Amino acid sequence: MAVRLLANEVSDLCLGKPPLRCLSVSATVAEAVAALRRSGDGCVSIWSCDHSSNDAVCRCVGKVSLVDICCFLCREENHLPSPSTVLQSPVEAVIPKVPGLVRHLEPQSSLLEAFELILDGAQNIIVPIISRSTSNPKKKLLNKQSSSLHNNRQYCWLTQEDIIRYLLNSIGLFCPTPIQPINSLDIIDTDSVLFVQYDDPAASILPLILESHITQTAIAIVDTDGKLIGEISPFTLNFCDLTLSAAIETLSAGELMAYIDCGGPPEDLIQTVKERLTEKKLVKLLELFDEEESSNSCSSSDDEFGSGKGGRLGGYYSARMVRRSEATVCYPWSSLVAVMIQALAHRASYVWVVEEDGGLAGIVTFESMLKVFHQRLKMA
Repeated sequence: MAVRLLANEVSDLCLGKPPLRCLSVSATVAEAVAALRRSGDGCVSIWSCDHSSNDAVCRCVGKVSLVDICCFLCREENHLPSPSTVLQSPVEAVIPKVPGLVRHLEPQSSLLEAFELILDGAQNIIVPIISRSTSNPKKKLLNKQSSSLHNNRQYCWLTQEDIIRYLLNSIGLFCPTPIQPINSLDIIDTDSVLFVQYDDPAASILPLILESHITQTAIAIVDTDGKLIGEISPFTLNFCDLTLSAAIETLSAGELMAYIDCGGPPEDLIQTVKERLTEKKLVKLLELFDEEESSNSCSSSDDEFGSGKGGRLGGYYSARMVRRSEATVCYPWSSLVAVMIQALAHRASYVWVVEEDGGLAGIVTFESMLKVFHQRLKMA
């Protein structure tokens, strides 16, 4: 039964998926920021298109998020020019240089093929949307204008979360594996856990932010006894704004955790960032910070729901989309299906594993869960 399930086509997972918002590889970083603001999405797809011949070739070459852009601004070599100058760099400069993060797949491909691409390191699988005919010419025109077309096709993408959600809907086919405790399935990762202490400078954990972004995990914030306090999640970082780069430069890891919590940064931390930028003589970054804050104030005042900072920058810090910095945790004896449900409910691709006393014991990821199901299929 489970084998037949994975023989289904990936188009089954694409039903209801919105078309991708696309940006040309020739665009600038500033244009990527504008695209992220307009869409309210966590990332935007970057495309390379050659229309010089009748056989046009369009490929998605990667994706860019606010984490990529802010980490780019935080590079030491980008401190000397003004941030506005750096933002005119080609967007290609901020695409993560990790091959295979984005892969293409045809809609008639089997779910097993998508499954194996994810296990091979793909974060997003680009799939053409099978068009549904409509007799309404106005609707056709609206669909054509709503997103970029490539070779007259619209695309969506699948993620680890999509695969896990699909498997959860048919979880009974895999029994008794889903009800087993995770410590019996050998999926608790204790070696690759990213963690820092509360008082560590946020600037010093920039490599960890990039690593967690690539691995789709997070950075655990622990106290001196190794107990989990909270987390810095790239998912949450992606719904911040460009003031994030200034926060990374000036705050501690614990302060940054509070700064990115949904609802927007506290006023005292905003003032702290400004004072420390002044102390470090990062004048240009301070100008960018003030410019973004001014933009945020205008955005908040125009928010029709009156949500204040919760509506800043067209969706950033939106309580509907951003998790709090409180970490989602489970125990070594939690069942696999319970951990899957926890992760999906919190829109996370991982769950922290803690001991009874709150000590950090490891992490369970969607990737490790998928490996369990893959092994189960090989045994069927």
